[in-house]
Amino acid sequence: MKKSYKKGLSFGLTSAVITTMGLVVGLNSGTGSKLAIVSGILIIALADSFSDSLGIHISEESDKKNKSRHVWEATIITFLSKFLSTLTFVIPFLFFSLKTSSFISIAWGIILLSVLSFQVGKQGKGNPYRVVGEHLLIAIIVIILSYLLGNIISKIIL
Repeated sequence: MKKSYKKGLSFGLTSAVITTMGLVVGLNSGTGSKLAIVSGILIIALADSFSDSLGIHISEESDKKNKSRHVWEATIITFLSKFLSTLTFVIPFLFFSLKTSSFISIAWGIILLSVLSFQVGKQGKGNPYRVVGEHLLIAIIVIILSYLLGNIISKIIL
């Protein structure tokens, strides 16, 4: 796989999973509203995908070694991987209760992140299981903090 594709895919997918799991958990604990969660997912699918792809674009442009084609490949792959991955989190909310959908979303995010992390770990020099563990630890921290923040916000606002 081309370096620009790897960069865009790994960044976009990681960002989609961490951001969307945090959003789902935070909005669920803060609002308990399926509408708020689905709306939030759709909004970040669009806005955050453009934001992240522009961030990758500017980052890649700042490296004078990168050719224009590499920059645009990384940009487009980042957008598509972030956008499409984020959209998959909507699916459980169309068919299941809020509580079940939230658990499915967390499980789905952990699976996606684990598979990606394992692949990245296999390509590196270290132990791929350690890489998976590190990345899942960060995801768990995001989930816990998002849950706590949602609770705090609901107590302050409501």
